[in-house]
Amino acid sequence: MEVKYISSINYKKLKELLEKENYDGIDDIIDKVKSLEIARHSEIVASAGSLSRFKGDVDEVLSMREDKSLEQNAKYAKNIIGMGHDSISDHDYLVFAIKDVTPIIEQIIIGERYASFTIKSRREVDFSKAGYYVPKFRDSKGNYIEDDVLYLEYKDYMDNLFNKYGYLVENGIPLEDARFILPYSFYSNIIMGVDVHTLKDMIIKYTKGEYSNISEAYDFGMKLKDIAREYAPYIIDIIDKEEKREDKVKNILDDVVTSMDYEIIDRPRLINRTKDVDKTIVVSAIMRRYQFDYDKALRYYDKIKDNDELMLDIMRLLAFNGDGKELKSVMFDFQVPTSLAVLTHLTRHRTQEILVPNFKNIDLRQYKVPASIERKFSEEYHNIYRNNYLFVNMLKEKFNICDDDLIYFNLAGNMVNVGILADGYSLCHILGLRECNKTQWETREIAHNIHNEIRLLDDAKYFNRVLGPSCETRCICKEGKESCGKINGLVKKLEKK
Repeated sequence: MEVKYISSINYKKLKELLEKENYDGIDDIIDKVKSLEIARHSEIVASAGSLSRFKGDVDEVLSMREDKSLEQNAKYAKNIIGMGHDSISDHDYLVFAIKDVTPIIEQIIIGERYASFTIKSRREVDFSKAGYYVPKFRDSKGNYIEDDVLYLEYKDYMDNLFNKYGYLVENGIPLEDARFILPYSFYSNIIMGVDVHTLKDMIIKYTKGEYSNISEAYDFGMKLKDIAREYAPYIIDIIDKEEKREDKVKNILDDVVTSMDYEIIDRPRLINRTKDVDKTIVVSAIMRRYQFDYDKALRYYDKIKDNDELMLDIMRLLAFNGDGKELKSVMFDFQVPTSLAVLTHLTRHRTQEILVPNFKNIDLRQYKVPASIERKFSEEYHNIYRNNYLFVNMLKEKFNICDDDLIYFNLAGNMVNVGILADGYSLCHILGLRECNKTQWETREIAHNIHNEIRLLDDAKYFNRVLGPSCETRCICKEGKESCGKINGLVKKLEKK
């Protein structure tokens, strides 16, 4: 067996170039290296396309594609992808440094499961000087509004909100709570890694899909496309051939839905799930190990189902000492109330599916109040939200601004109902992290309430025992010196037993 790393630069060619040619300076060398890197992206993808179709081993296929030009490899890769074999572009990976985008972009990236990402923390970083986005406002017909008064009012209003955020921080409100009044216009920064297959889909959705009506999202998609044009040229024609997409489901539902008003539910609710949770998991474990048909596996399950100690041992081993595949045989569908501030915490778990709401359909009158603010600045906080609702409606009436451009007035504390679909293993992993005392308070509250829904299930009593913070389920704490100390009491209790 031989396993080799395929570098993003063809160093063999680089060595040949440096040996054969004389360069005036370092800039010349850098330009040449960059051109090799760009060519290498298409080489790798074209090699993947060739591997399944041509004789020869992987080294021979790589060598064949290395002898082709960038244009030849890009054309070949484009043709293969155009036939529906998008998977070859999974091997091409780009990393982006994204500066000064709003949480709208951030949340779309996270919610769509498009990429790997690292985001500047609002729990740890003061955003009072972060700056904010100024949209080029359009009216309800899509025409740009050229009115200086509108932009002056917008900037004065945003400056005032950021000043109030700074005031809360200066007066002892934790950053993670002060952020609840941040408008969704504030600037964030992201490092994002994405394979080109996914990048193609991302660009299409941003520039031709449901998000293309948001100017910032459209501009972001076009910037990604410009970079792809240089580093992954083989996807550009495919993107260009895509027609602009519309939400045809919404078009149908608009004839049925008579009111856009909604209420935030009081707690997470389990709305659908796999039945016979414990049985499904353990029977799956038996079938996997012995290749029994379902009926035979069920007969063996019946022999052990009333043995509490054995059943709990099996469930713990499946959850914590294996790959968790058996736990993935059960699914749970929740509707969860959350603030926009905490939506990021929930959506970043990529193993679950989450239905993120449309940002232009958020009721600005419904919001979360952190306890630290309720104690010290309750009146000021409620006034901020009342005034925000009134100000947005005033602007809409005065300037006829389209809904897509008003999303930057959403405040981080505004509440939404989201749908979460998670398998048993994902749920075990997520609650293990989010029920920890170190977790942000609203996220922890949501996790506890999700767990409470499972506790009510008669057919999930063993599965329920593997849910919760790792200190309780495994007697393990990974927080080190930052531990809350709960683990110490649990260890002492175990020692006494």
